[in-house]
Amino acid sequence: MLEHGGNLRDAARAYGRPLEQWIDLSTGINPHWYPVPATAPNAWHRLPEADPALAAAACRYYGAPAMLPVAGTQAAIQALPRLRAPGRVIVAAPSYAEHAHHWGQHGHSLRQVPYAQLHDAVDDCEVLVVCNPNNPTGARIAPELLLAWHARLAARGGWLVVDEAFADTENAPSLGTHAGQTGLIVLRSVGKFFGLAGLRLGFVAAAPTLLNALAAMLGPWTVSGPAQQVALAALADTAWQQAMRARLQLEGERLRHLLARHAIAGSGCALFQWWPEERAQDFHRHMAERGIWVRLFRHAARGIRLGLPPNEPAWQQLEQALIAWNKENT
Repeated sequence: MLEHGGNLRDAARAYGRPLEQWIDLSTGINPHWYPVPATAPNAWHRLPEADPALAAAACRYYGAPAMLPVAGTQAAIQALPRLRAPGRVIVAAPSYAEHAHHWGQHGHSLRQVPYAQLHDAVDDCEVLVVCNPNNPTGARIAPELLLAWHARLAARGGWLVVDEAFADTENAPSLGTHAGQTGLIVLRSVGKFFGLAGLRLGFVAAAPTLLNALAAMLGPWTVSGPAQQVALAALADTAWQQAMRARLQLEGERLRHLLARHAIAGSGCALFQWWPEERAQDFHRHMAERGIWVRLFRHAARGIRLGLPPNEPAWQQLEQALIAWNKENT
């Protein structure tokens, strides 16, 4: 199993600090989660048959012509490689590691290509997978360029898979509006922007034929009844969404400026900052010793990703840890 952020129990064991004494900045998930309403009692009793209202609400929110609810985009990431015969697959690098992991498990010829080299690599694959904005670096690819790549891939029966898990705070339009076209697959997550990672809910936008094949592979009852009811409320709450986007933009800028004051030039989005760090493991340990859990990238993209603190004391604790880091390393 690949390593991910949010593994606070590992942190607690490694550093001997109780779970409740940690500030978890390792995931990039909105720390100000959607206020979950009470669910109907029968949500816990009835088998969770798919509610068409949920897919319709997702289509309205994301602007897509058709969407399939799934148990987190992770479910789609694991299933999509099994819906194609083995072929040449390029996954943008670095990016969310589960994409390359699963495409590499099902007979496909996998290459990981840096974002700056993707344009020249499009004609060397049948499937291209990108995160936009990228996790962990925050790199972005213009929708017009992605659509041009899709056209080149689709002309020979290929796919463009775009993971937009962190796109809810972006001003750029979602590619989901174009996902009725054959060969374009867009993944969206409820967990990041709404701060509801425990809900395990995401959506796939694609042509109906592919959505039907994906639904058949995943089987019945993929999304729990309570998750469906909570998501219906969250997707329809435009007032909360607008206020939260504005708040996250401000806090994202605050985080970027805080890091810059301590000589860290980060990149990212409203929900996280990332930077290559030669002393990444030392920085990770320094923060952990002060009760702050950040995301360490050890391998091809050695660096640190850091999410938003949840409250003012956490902001102050982070700043004090950064001050101490600079004093020890200058």
